[in-house]
Formats: sequence, structure tokens, C-alpha cells
Amino acid sequence: MARRITTTRRITVTAAGWLVGFLIFFPILWMVLTSFKTELDAFSTPPQFLFFHWTTENYAIVQTRSDYVHHAMNSIILALGSTLVCLVVGIPAAWSMAFAPTERTRQTLLWMLSTKMMPAVGVLIPIYLLFRDTGLLDTHVGLIFIEFMANLPIVIWMLYTYFKEIPKDILEAARMDGATIGKELVFVLAPMAVPGIASTVLLNIILAWNEAFWTLNLTTVSAAPLTAFIASYSSPEGLFWAKLSAASTLAIAPILVLGWFSQKQLVRGLTFGAVK
Repeated sequence: MARRITTTRRITVTAAGWLVGFLIFFPILWMVLTSFKTELDAFSTPPQFLFFHWTTENYAIVQTRSDYVHHAMNSIILALGSTLVCLVVGIPAAWSMAFAPTERTRQTLLWMLSTKMMPAVGVLIPIYLLFRDTGLLDTHVGLIFIEFMANLPIVIWMLYTYFKEIPKDILEAARMDGATIGKELVFVLAPMAVPGIASTVLLNIILAWNEAFWTLNLTTVSAAPLTAFIASYSSPEGLFWAKLSAASTLAIAPILVLGWFSQKQLVRGLTFGAVK
């Protein structure tokens, strides 16, 4: 018998959910509002929430001072490029671990996950020297490679979890019908794991888009993405909050729009296989 939920409890839970959601979203809202303030209003005490002189001059200055389109295209290239390479490597790796495991599969998965616990700054110097000696500094290829290596453990873990939920009998039936491993991956496994693959793609794009440590240390101009675009507004003279907020708003706008329109697919994929 299902537990009866009272109206008071439903209202309380709903109000609490809206409150938590507002608290999480408030920093983004404040950043957007600050981007429409003058520098004087941005530093005013007490802070002005809605009743201030609205202006778009910060966006005009940002567009004049920096090439937003150049940085945005770099972010798109890096995010999509690293995601594509992760899928090309991650899908076969997750398939082999899910459907042809060995006695070392579990240890391999744990080892890959443990690499995410290592501070990136610990390997900055050797990677920087390798990139310098191989000519990969400030290149798309170099950043795609480093983002691919950084996100590959998460991609394999997520795909492995989704693939484990697919019955092996279906794959065995495909093999009996003469399907090769390649056809099995493309025509049988991939269509059945579309929600999981889609959520993995979305998460990897978000992680690659937000990557700041490697992009700030391994790029200067040519391959600099939007994270470097934001960092350029932090100067020794101080922080210009209004202009920094305008730059940040322009940088996060594409990924916010992507997340908003794909949230159902993302949630569906992340909960894929969670409920039996």
C-alpha cells in the first residue's frame, strides 16, 4: 500500500525544492545582473539587485577588446574533438570490460578512476615540457589530447555501467547471425545504449567546455578557448567585476542553452539502469 502524502508535506517539499534550486542558481543570476551594471554599481554597498542603471556597455567593451567568436570556436572544437576521440576509444574499451571481462578488469577500472584523484598540477611540468618539445603548445591537437586523457576514465566508467545493463543474450544472438564485432558495436550495442551514450556525450562536452587548468597553462592565443577569454579580464590593476561578469555570461551561455534543452536526455541517461 502506497504511503499517503499530505498536502502540507507536498507543499513543504515543493517549497524546499524551489529554495534549493534558487540558491544554486543565484550566483549565475547575480553574474548576469552584474554584467548589466556599471563598474561603480557593481561595487556599490549595499548591493543593488534590480534597481540600478541598466547598461550594455560591458558587452560592447568585451566584444571590442576580445575576439569572442574566435574563443567560442576554439571551445567548440576542443569540446567536440575530445568527445569524439573519447567515444572512439571508450566504447570499444567499455564493451570489452562489460562483455569480455578478465580477472584484471576490476583492477583496471579502479586504476583508471584513481587517476582522477591525482592533482593535475602534479604533472603540469612534465606535460608542459613534452608539449613544448613536440610543438603541441597552443594547438588544438594538443588540447584535444589532454582533455581526452583527462575525461576518458569517466567516459569508460559511464559506458561500462550502461553496457552492463544490456542482456548478453542479444549480443550472442547477433553473433549467431554472423555479426562481426564491429557490426555488433555499431548496429546492436550502440542503438540499445543511446540514452547512456547521449548522457556520456553531454557530460563530456560540459567537462571539456569548463576545463580551465590545462587550457590556461598550455595555450596563449591560437587555441585559447572561452576559459582563457574569461581569465583575460583578471588583471594586475584589479578585477573589473562588470566586464568580468559580461565575459563570463557570454562564455557560459552556449553550455547553459545546451544543458537546458538536453536536461531530460541527460537525466534519463544518468539514471539508465538505476531502476530495475
